[in-house]
Amino acid sequence: MAYDALVLLSFGGPEGPQDVLPFLRNVTRGRNVPPERLAEVAEHYQHFGGVSPINQQCRELLAAIRADFAAHGIDLPVYWGNRNWHPMLADTVARMRDDGVRRALAFATSAYGGYSSCRQYQEDIAAARAAVGPDAPVIDKLRQFHDHPGFVGPHVEAVRAALGTVDPALRRRTRLVFTAHSVPTSAAAAAGPEGGRYQAQLAETARLVAADAAPDLPYDLVWQSRSGPPQVPWLEPDVNDHLRDLAGQGVDAVVVSPIGFVSDHLEVVWDLDTEAAATAKELGLAYARAASPGTHPAFVSMVRDLVSERLRPDGAVTRARLGTLPVWDTCPVNCCIASSTPRRSS
Repeated sequence: MAYDALVLLSFGGPEGPQDVLPFLRNVTRGRNVPPERLAEVAEHYQHFGGVSPINQQCRELLAAIRADFAAHGIDLPVYWGNRNWHPMLADTVARMRDDGVRRALAFATSAYGGYSSCRQYQEDIAAARAAVGPDAPVIDKLRQFHDHPGFVGPHVEAVRAALGTVDPALRRRTRLVFTAHSVPTSAAAAAGPEGGRYQAQLAETARLVAADAAPDLPYDLVWQSRSGPPQVPWLEPDVNDHLRDLAGQGVDAVVVSPIGFVSDHLEVVWDLDTEAAATAKELGLAYARAASPGTHPAFVSMVRDLVSERLRPDGAVTRARLGTLPVWDTCPVNCCIASSTPRRSS
């Protein structure tokens, strides 16, 4: 199929103190998020001057993709639109229409299936196209990439680098801890033919990274960034609770790897570099946090590879994969259907 553009699709984040509450209201609109939780999350952003790293990280990724495309002869303009903050996706789609784009691919900054991590981006695309009108370009989201070598490899390198900072005398009592954004348990088991896909893919990524980076060490997959009404159950254990459990088991050092994320945005630098690091210090645990892919060359080339899959003629697609879970280009209509309270709010 012919395509004439790529759009980088991301979550968005505030870029100044005045942006924080309007941004958070966009994120939580239509949901019963307690006001105290909104104020708590706002304070996280204000701790960093009201600026989330995510937009700058998207700019850097955008520049890297454009340079990689140019170096490899892929003649597609690359746009950028966000779910929750400027540049808003609807504005980007309008600009694409004005530029003559008729059919585009979308690369979302989320590797996994699930409602917030995949289906909601499909809904964002549909809403943006509806806002623009009948002349809006068709936009097809690229496939999930949790087990692509260009995603797994940078995480492997980062875990090895973080392990290199841990005292070798502690290695036998070191634990790998992989983290991802928690979601309500109802969303994790969303309706449709692939209910539970989010957890299954994360478990596969954790296994792939651990087996390559440090096959001699035990590892766990835990959760971070829980939010929403306290009566709604979310995936557990929380990373901080897990660190306390590990300390009680005689673990002396932890390497925390945020495999649920593609860049070191606020939920990484606050939840892991600030809160979890403080918990580890309190417990006397040596603590090292592995980096996320960011603009690692392998990750950037992975974007080109995913685009190339869709540019090839039908039947000529060879997907680069390390795992065994099924993949597809187009999600089933009833895949990862939302429950009444599925969405992330931080």
